[in-house]
Amino acid sequence: MSPSVPLQEMIRAIRSARTQCEERGVIQRECAAIRAQFRQADNGGRSHNLAKLLYVHMLGYPAHFGQMECVRMIASPRYSEKRVGYLGAMMLLDEKQDASLLITNSIKNDLSHSNQYVQSLALCTLACMGSAEMCRDLAPEIDRLLRASNSYIKKKAALCAVHIVRKVHDLGELFAPAARSLLAEKNHGVLHGAVVLITELCERNPETLERFRKTVPDLVQIMKGLVISGYSPEHDVAGISDPFLQVRILRLLRILGRNNEAASDAMNDLLAQVATNTDSTKTVGNAVLYETVLTVLDIKSESGLRVLAVNILGRFLLNNDRNIRYIAMTSLQRIVGTDHNAVQRHRGTIVDCLKDQDASVKRRALELSLALVSATNIRSMMKELLLFLSSCPLELRAQAASGIFNAAERYAPSQRWHIDTILHVLTTAGGDVRDETVPNLIQLITNTSELHCYTVHKLYRALLSDISQQSLVQVACWCIGEYGDLLLRGECQETEPVQVTEDDVLDALETVLQSHMSAPATRGFALTATMKLSTRITDNVDRIRSIVSIYGSCIDVELQQRAVEYNALFKKYDHMRAAVLERMPVIEKNSPGHTNGESTREAVKEVQPAKVKQAETLLPQQPASQVCDLLDLLGGSEEPLQPNPAVGSTLPVLPVSTSSTAGGDLLDLLGGLEPTPLTPAPTVTVYEKGGVTLTLSSEKQSDSGLTVTLTACNSTDSDISSFTLQAAVPKSVQLHMKAPSGDSLPARGAAKVTQMVALSNPNKVNLKMRIRISYTSQGSAFQDTVQVDSFPEH
Repeated sequence: MSPSVPLQEMIRAIRSARTQCEERGVIQRECAAIRAQFRQADNGGRSHNLAKLLYVHMLGYPAHFGQMECVRMIASPRYSEKRVGYLGAMMLLDEKQDASLLITNSIKNDLSHSNQYVQSLALCTLACMGSAEMCRDLAPEIDRLLRASNSYIKKKAALCAVHIVRKVHDLGELFAPAARSLLAEKNHGVLHGAVVLITELCERNPETLERFRKTVPDLVQIMKGLVISGYSPEHDVAGISDPFLQVRILRLLRILGRNNEAASDAMNDLLAQVATNTDSTKTVGNAVLYETVLTVLDIKSESGLRVLAVNILGRFLLNNDRNIRYIAMTSLQRIVGTDHNAVQRHRGTIVDCLKDQDASVKRRALELSLALVSATNIRSMMKELLLFLSSCPLELRAQAASGIFNAAERYAPSQRWHIDTILHVLTTAGGDVRDETVPNLIQLITNTSELHCYTVHKLYRALLSDISQQSLVQVACWCIGEYGDLLLRGECQETEPVQVTEDDVLDALETVLQSHMSAPATRGFALTATMKLSTRITDNVDRIRSIVSIYGSCIDVELQQRAVEYNALFKKYDHMRAAVLERMPVIEKNSPGHTNGESTREAVKEVQPAKVKQAETLLPQQPASQVCDLLDLLGGSEEPLQPNPAVGSTLPVLPVSTSSTAGGDLLDLLGGLEPTPLTPAPTVTVYEKGGVTLTLSSEKQSDSGLTVTLTACNSTDSDISSFTLQAAVPKSVQLHMKAPSGDSLPARGAAKVTQMVALSNPNKVNLKMRIRISYTSQGSAFQDTVQVDSFPEH
């Protein structure tokens, strides 16, 4: 192949290569020829050779030796060579290459060129690969071009300014005045570039954002012109006038209207007009509607407009395009917490999406369906979710089971319904549930004494029909061991009783013990149940003794240990067997003011908000010398936080120390302090930060009882949600926190949240309290702690 072949001939030769080796040979010969011609001083075909080299680069072969040729061609006065040179610079150079610095002066000269196309080449190259140093050097030139009279240049300059702002944030102030003036342009390309530039400026600088909020009326007018304009062949796309510009304007309005009522009010009418007048039958219209919905949901819009936005998302759910259905459910998932009732109207459509063939749509539909469960629709929604669980993909089964458990625990209309629902899940997906499911269900069954007979009969039937679901088998074995006497009695008012003999029950447990499907933990449940039945039946104690003795030599160490201990009960401590194997007492969850464990050990109580379902794990008691010791109830740090020094009773103020550490550490807060006498005061402010104020008042109920009232108020301009209070007290003080009056604080003190805390101090130790404050404001989570060293009393 001759070195002077045209680009088309080289492409044809490369494509006709039958093997990769042959292709490499063609490219190596051509690259050698290109190198030789680059070395010639007077080369008339430089642009031709560089174009071929760029094609080689596109195929993935090394072409770095053409970088300096790009620099030389950019400096050429001929437009044809400049064009290829700039193209080569954008492909072969980046800001990390030293050669890129060599073209800075050429770009600066070309930005002042009389030919708009040469200026355009320089602008595109700077926007593509300009380094931070180049951007600083050339920013004044870009600002000058933003004020040029040529619309073509202003459009390119605006997009180049976006790149400069991203590279050097400090230069944003330079372009702000020119960007504001570009909004008066009629050319859509210039408007598009201006909106993108203003969006970038507002996202990076809060002061610039505040300044550009004054442009909301201008943007509204531009958007209205696009919505109500007639057919324009230059900008029309599927019946929508310039949808690209509309989407960009809506995104900018979303940024300008966020957390600002005045700006939001100025755009409410426009958003309603776009939402009602845009054609939703085409993908282009759906894109504009989707951006409109996101804007409505992100600004401080009217309630009616938010309902309209949710209804648009509801229409998206009926679309045949799965991508549109997916983004609709993703958006609804984000707002279901704030606009729950509006989303509830589309519950039927969302549930229908559970039957979709697409796995991503199913997952989103499951998450949204679980979020829509409430006390009013728990029965109907649970029916649909259980139906979905029976046929859902394996990768969604664990998520579905976990969501059903949580919903049943929160909204169960009755204890029997709760138990039936969990048993249904265990029967359907027992192998995919979480580890804590078994103890949680056992606790639920234990606490519902009136349903013991019903539950043991139902679990016995389930055990006979299927022993492959390990979680179900474990619960069934536990219940049979505890309530086997109710099963053998054959009397059950809630369900049809089953006539069961002692041999039938033992046969079922032996089947579990001998089954290859039974896990070691399941065999442990079955062996313990068998042992417990020895005190609940009379005729088959010898059979139980033989079953237990068999597992005394089991290969599983845990099972062997249990069997050896049970054999010892039979042989050496038979007189104690009935007492050791008696029915378990009611199991109580750890709750404020209540703890499980040995009565001789005083555990520290942790106050929980109403939403928390289970208490944190309590730490063991420290030595008795630390009377006022308060362990790490709410954080994970091992380093103690030091409280304020003890204050005498003559001071009228309430000693308070605050900590803003992320973990909210409470480890050893009060250990080693001398008792501090209480300072009487009616109401005292114990926390005031970030617009949130927490006041404390207390009233003595008895010699050892005290009722504390915590009142929170929000003085900021933004609403606060998920507001919770948690508290910790010394070990010897009993604490019970009642349900709060709410979990949200409206802006500007429109309402308050009150929390009542009852303290019992039988040992008359000095009262101390550590309070954790958690809330969400403007999408960000905040957490802080405050220490109260004395309490005012009425």
